[in-house]
Amino acid sequence: MSKVPQSPVVIWWQATRPRTLSAAMAPVLVGTALAAHDGRFDLGAATLCLIFALLIQVGTNFANDYYDFIKGADTAARVGPTRAVAAGLVRPEVMRRAMVGVFAAAFFAGLGLVAWGGPWLIVIGVASIACGVAYTGGPFPLGYNGLGDVFVFIFFGLVAVGATYFVQAGRLTTEAVVAGVPIGLLAANILVVNNYRDVETDTVAGKRTLVVRLGRGASRAQFNASLFVALAIPIWFWARGLSVWCLLPLLLAPVAWGQARRLRDSRTPAELIALLGDTGKLLAAYAGLFALGCWL
Repeated sequence: MSKVPQSPVVIWWQATRPRTLSAAMAPVLVGTALAAHDGRFDLGAATLCLIFALLIQVGTNFANDYYDFIKGADTAARVGPTRAVAAGLVRPEVMRRAMVGVFAAAFFAGLGLVAWGGPWLIVIGVASIACGVAYTGGPFPLGYNGLGDVFVFIFFGLVAVGATYFVQAGRLTTEAVVAGVPIGLLAANILVVNNYRDVETDTVAGKRTLVVRLGRGASRAQFNASLFVALAIPIWFWARGLSVWCLLPLLLAPVAWGQARRLRDSRTPAELIALLGDTGKLLAAYAGLFALGCWL
């Protein structure tokens, strides 16, 4: 029986990798919640931050789809969600144009934030776009040289939370920087699970992710340490004088424990694909509970 052709809408929606979009929304939610806690919430700035973050995430995903195919990392031997270019659903040149278009839209959305944060935000915007491309493209692709986790932690954690807070509050605080730590770590955990699943095909393709470089045991340790630190950060905020409501993310401790066990015990790609989605959900739940705690 032949497969039913997918509609272009479904193909492009899948190409955005919707399971990863929580990594873009979470830091904006947390940064905005901290600004609201300090009485500096600004709906216009927060909305532009969200649009910019989502476009950067989608543009990076399109870049990964294109460059992983060009570099041979996405082949028929790869397991996991369908990649549009590798599956022949989108021509490489079309994906490349889509990538350029999305990053251009992100740049113009970011320009709108200059009215709140000043022209130096252009530097952050350009750096975010450049790293989105350089994650799998360029002469020294970050994801192919074990630096993908660092990129995600910095840009989807520290930078995204800090910048979201700054454009609304007009200043950067220690709390805003520290709040970016758990978001960046949990976002990087999504990458850990993805690379954990693809370690064999990445090795053949010469994609030297941290899992390939250090092995699955070290990656499990990284995953577990990130969960531990993320759950410890709310206690730091509580000790700094925030309401006990900021401890709400600790309700996720059983979920985090379960995910650590699932990564350790996984034996099949299907198990890791399911865990990948649940890792994104944990990030979203953590950000939601932390934001709620700040508002309360």
